[in-house]
Amino acid sequence: EPVVLEPRAEGAFTIAVLPDTQRYARLHPEHFHKQTEWIAAQAEARNIRFVLHLGDITDNNNPPQWQVAREAFDRIEGKAPYALAAGNHDYGDNGSANKRTTLMNEYFPLAAAEKQPGFGGAFEEGKLDNTYHTFRGGKHDYLVLALEWGPRDAVVEWAGEVAAKHPEHRKILITHAYMYFDDTRYDWAAHGPKQNWNPHSYGTGKDEAGTNDGEELWQKLVSKHPGFILTLNGHVLGDGQARLASAGLEGQAVHQMLVNYQMNKEGGEGFLRLLEFSPEGDVISARSYSPSLDALKTDDANQFTLQLGKFEEAAPVEQ
Repeated sequence: EPVVLEPRAEGAFTIAVLPDTQRYARLHPEHFHKQTEWIAAQAEARNIRFVLHLGDITDNNNPPQWQVAREAFDRIEGKAPYALAAGNHDYGDNGSANKRTTLMNEYFPLAAAEKQPGFGGAFEEGKLDNTYHTFRGGKHDYLVLALEWGPRDAVVEWAGEVAAKHPEHRKILITHAYMYFDDTRYDWAAHGPKQNWNPHSYGTGKDEAGTNDGEELWQKLVSKHPGFILTLNGHVLGDGQARLASAGLEGQAVHQMLVNYQMNKEGGEGFLRLLEFSPEGDVISARSYSPSLDALKTDDANQFTLQLGKFEEAAPVEQ
């Protein structure tokens, strides 16, 4: 029985979210290809305004795996714009994040990204590691900030400058490590290594240019600028799901979300997260769908709605 993904409401739009594809790039390219094939085929019908990759595009930061990613993304070129936030496995020797080197820029050159609709700019010349993008969705303008794994201090500062230049835009942050699986933000200062896989605990975390985890990004960036509505990350195992609503600068609800399927069969069986924004832009309906299986995950962690607007109306008060 084919699954029925209800058609979008008139005027609604969709953001497609690809969490950790690392095992697809290494072992199961068929799932990666199915995902982007489906996005390309559905771009118009579902009004897919943007595709967000949450990092760990590859497992080992090597040419064969980047080639899989490149070929998968080739399918959506010209169909939907996309942003990539590189993860720890996209950096260093064999994807170990022992240093901030990545082959991403050889396979996804900045010059090509600059031609995409809505491309705004990059932190470093010739590098896709930190970028911003704008798009119109329904009645609102949106700004997407795609930041590197454990962003360096100067990157966070740059992101703040970009946010300040777009005061009227609704803002979405994607970065690989932000929320932990217990519905709290990563917080090295409070928890240290008790929260596994914090960016501070990797080789890149010893970089004198600094490293920022979820709590640091919240304090320095997300809570400081008006208009943030959403943060998205992958990376974390456990059940790979978490959600938290916090009050932003102007009392708006900022929904923070972890989504990751890599620990499941075949590295996730092609599941992706679809965020459908209502025509008025006040409700986000989240669905978790696999084009490989033509199946939905319908548990509460994978299928839910989020209210945008005032924090008091959107969520229980944060303790």
